[in-house]
Amino acid sequence: MTPVPFSKKQLLAVNWWHMPQYRKYDAVICDGAVRSGKTTALSIGFVIWASTCFQGQSFAVCGRTVTALRRNVITPLAAQLRTLGFEVTERVSRSFLDIRLGSHVNRFYCFGGKDEASASLIQGITLAGVLLDEVALMPRSFVEQALARCSVPGSRLWFSCNPDRPDHWFYREWICKTEEKHALYLHFTMRDNASLTPAIRKRYERLYTGAFYDRYVRGVWTAAQGLVYPMFRASLHTGEPDAEPERYAVSCDYGTMNPASFGLWALCRGCWYRIAESYYDGRKTGLPRTDEEHYAALCALIGGRPVDPIVVDPSAASFIACIRKHGQYRVIPAKNDVLSGIRRVADAVRSGEIRISPGCTDTLREFTLYAWDDKAGKDAPLKENDHAMDDIRYFVSTVIDKEPEAPFFVASVRR
Repeated sequence: MTPVPFSKKQLLAVNWWHMPQYRKYDAVICDGAVRSGKTTALSIGFVIWASTCFQGQSFAVCGRTVTALRRNVITPLAAQLRTLGFEVTERVSRSFLDIRLGSHVNRFYCFGGKDEASASLIQGITLAGVLLDEVALMPRSFVEQALARCSVPGSRLWFSCNPDRPDHWFYREWICKTEEKHALYLHFTMRDNASLTPAIRKRYERLYTGAFYDRYVRGVWTAAQGLVYPMFRASLHTGEPDAEPERYAVSCDYGTMNPASFGLWALCRGCWYRIAESYYDGRKTGLPRTDEEHYAALCALIGGRPVDPIVVDPSAASFIACIRKHGQYRVIPAKNDVLSGIRRVADAVRSGEIRISPGCTDTLREFTLYAWDDKAGKDAPLKENDHAMDDIRYFVSTVIDKEPEAPFFVASVRR
């Protein structure tokens, strides 16, 4: 395979640190569209800078999780570095790499910054530099702890991210204050990735709508507002199986006084059809259902079909236990990452992976009403008209996207 040369923007991300006009900067920030080549260029530049300017020092490479970091950054980076003449020795179980260039050897530790508790993982280590990939997904406490570790003279800070909301702390504190922070700001578009063909760019443009199109394709920091699924059209996205289904599954959003929504799904010719649903609103009837009554409604919906699995709201522990007690069906707690689930449902609607039967009237109603909460201070849908929407998200995230992530472990290092 012939290597694709870097674009001008990528070359600047690699080489800025030794260019006379940029030597005054303490940091570099690369943001913009997905698949724009910013992470590749930034990570290679980070290692070249570290290996040229330091010997025997420690550095940190950080992602939201170590699993994602290894998949998205470390594995491709190690392969690229070896082709450039670097010696890379990985210690996966101890979460670090030793990288040699000539007589210079430095250690690069891997850290995950997924929540507030993650700040303690990096506390205590002394660093000559840090690379934070997808920094907008990390809590501020972790990022600031990582930056505080960079006390070696000549240390620098390297950031990459896709855009988020314009009130996000990283946008306000770093991108809006690049001069104050002595940071070089580089904004990437898909055209800055020379390996993407026009056809691939067009594909990505079709994948997203609304705020996610603005963020991931245009690279703009913008708030999510309006309908969550503006692409949904009953005329385009409804239908019935045209052959005998190959498989059945059920998704459940559990409620007692709040509505409970159960969806019956049938796989036919590569598409999952929501062929029937059970929707019970205890607030309207004034009669909340027990778990056993919900189970009876579930069995009536299934109607003796060979269903596998039933995926249930993971917080509904009592209902999961009720289904398991009867021993008739396999039940599993659903994956419940709201934002990634919403993006995946939007993709499934657009690509035709899922279709809704015209008889699923509560689902069709919610698709036209499910909206973003523009007062939440973060990306979050309104907690209204969301029960069928939640059970569909559980289904897509857990049944269609069922590949688990392998675990990785992180160790804190003190000196």
